[in-house]
Amino acid sequence: MVISGIDNPVNLGEAAKLKAEGKNVSGVAYDYVAACEAAPEVCIGVPYFNWGPEYVKAITSAQDGSWSSQFLWASPDWADINNPDTSIVGFEKGPALAEDDAAVLDEFITELAGGLNLWSGPVNLQDGTAYLADGEAATDQQIWYLPQLLEGMEGLSAAE
Repeated sequence: MVISGIDNPVNLGEAAKLKAEGKNVSGVAYDYVAACEAAPEVCIGVPYFNWGPEYVKAITSAQDGSWSSQFLWASPDWADINNPDTSIVGFEKGPALAEDDAAVLDEFITELAGGLNLWSGPVNLQDGTAYLADGEAATDQQIWYLPQLLEGMEGLSAAE
C-alpha cells in the first residue's frame, strides 16, 4: 500500500510503477476528488477536503458582523459525506477498490457516523511515550498538533 499526505497523486504513480513490476500494490490518493484518474488501476480511493460549506459560513458571519477567530474542526455530513453543499470532507472510492472492501469501508463509515472514536486511549507515540491514557479521548487540538507519529507507524516523526 502506498499512501502519502502530500496534496498530489505522486504516490499513485509510484504504486503504478510497482504494479508494472509485478508487485501486488494499491494506493490511496490525497485531497483531490479526481486524483484516481492519475492511475486508476491502483487507486482504491481518495479522501478530500471540500472547504465550500465552511467558507460560506465564514463569509456569512463576516457579513453580519458575528465572525470571530476560532479553532474549528468541522465534521463531515454523515448522512452523505460526498455532498458538496454540506460536507467538509469526503471519500471518493477508486476503481481498484474491490466490492467486498467497499462494503467493509461503508460499514466503517457508518460506525464513524455512529460515534466510533479512533482517538480513544490508550494511545502511545512512536517513541513509546504515552499520549492518551486508557479511555481518554483526544481533543481536536491533540489530534491536530500530534507531536510524533503513533506507535507502530513507520517514518520520521520530526526532522532530524
